[in-house]
Amino acid sequence: MSKVKVASFGVSVDGFGAGPRQSLDNPLGVGGPSLMQWFFPTRTFQQMHGGGGGDIGIDEDFAARSFVNVGAWILGRNMFGPVRGPWPDESWKGWWGDEPPYHVPVFVLTHHARNPVEMQGGTTFHFVTDGIYAALDAAKKVAGDRDVRIGGGVNTVRQYLQAGLVDEVHLALSPTLLGEGETLLSGIDLVALGFKCTEHAVSPHAMHVVLSK
Repeated sequence: MSKVKVASFGVSVDGFGAGPRQSLDNPLGVGGPSLMQWFFPTRTFQQMHGGGGGDIGIDEDFAARSFVNVGAWILGRNMFGPVRGPWPDESWKGWWGDEPPYHVPVFVLTHHARNPVEMQGGTTFHFVTDGIYAALDAAKKVAGDRDVRIGGGVNTVRQYLQAGLVDEVHLALSPTLLGEGETLLSGIDLVALGFKCTEHAVSPHAMHVVLSK
């Protein structure tokens, strides 16, 4: 049965899922890249960016798993790009170049309508102005019996968690402190939402925790 998942989501020891002051130069916020130092060396990440090699092991296992059986993604506006407010034009097509790493339909939450953007490699960005439920309905329809992955950012993940719409969460707790930024789980009662820790593993770069209903 298909699931709604959050996967490979980096979190600091002090609970932040993104740093402050996100911008074109700092897409993860100031200090945010430290959350993903476990991910960048993996074979999965290197292949996403056209490289060869890459590390194997626990981090690679979780990175690779996060892309298995995914039939659609949902992203917040900030995860698609740094443009805020009404779209000035349609020149911005994401952080990832001509061939993004998704290879399936991606539904971007936004308050401002825009035509779909078809990219190389099977990715098409659809812009949803009717909220999280509409985006999830559309994603489930195209995903069929495959999973829907909530890619972030922090606010988007929080909305889906608070609405009780997420079945599984994989967090990578990175050994870093940000001090400020966007908190991921503050005020969210995971126990009341029905989650239990069903898996955990430690690498030199992160503690991986899987929470499932």
